Amino acid sequence: MSVAFACCGFAAAAETVAIAALGDSLTQGYGLIEQEGFVPQMRQWLAAQGADVRLINAGVSGDTTAGGAARVEWTLTPDVDGMIVALGGNDVLRGIDPAVSRANLDAILTAADKAGVEVLLVGMEAPGNYGPEYKAAFDAIYPELAAAHGALYAGSFFAGLNAEGDPDAARALMQSDGIHPNAKGVTRIVENLGPWVLKLVERAAQGQ
Repeated sequence: MSVAFACCGFAAAAETVAIAALGDSLTQGYGLIEQEGFVPQMRQWLAAQGADVRLINAGVSGDTTAGGAARVEWTLTPDVDGMIVALGGNDVLRGIDPAVSRANLDAILTAADKAGVEVLLVGMEAPGNYGPEYKAAFDAIYPELAAAHGALYAGSFFAGLNAEGDPDAARALMQSDGIHPNAKGVTRIVENLGPWVLKLVERAAQGQ
């Protein structure tokens, strides 16, 4: 199959692009029926844009950046053209040293570099309760590594859930645990991240 990616700035047709979404429960679709999860909704969004993409769910609930680094090699099969990396939330929940998280994410991006795979790195932000030094160190990981590796960078997985300061509206987009988005929340996340994924698809197709 092929598609002309006019919406992404493509001038020529390309083969189907395979993108692996390496992540944790947010990617895996925790608490949702399958079609409501991040990967199925992103597949639908991409198809609606006319993009010919095979999106692979490489999300593992509870995974940390260490888990991602341990399994990235077998995630990057020869047919994978691009990778979304959305890890780090569980590192924060466990209070893992930001230096450790940075080293793990660096290893993931280095493996992608070696495999010739384009990456979209999705940022995570630490809450303030760990202190300003921890937050500053953790939040800086993503833009700095993206710049160092020439990866695409989306500032926050949860940016699409911005309810303009309305806490009730924000809660309406989350599951009862207050951590994972519900189906409507995932839709908002997909609409926000979708354009970045299209950019990843464009880069990956050019490298085929």
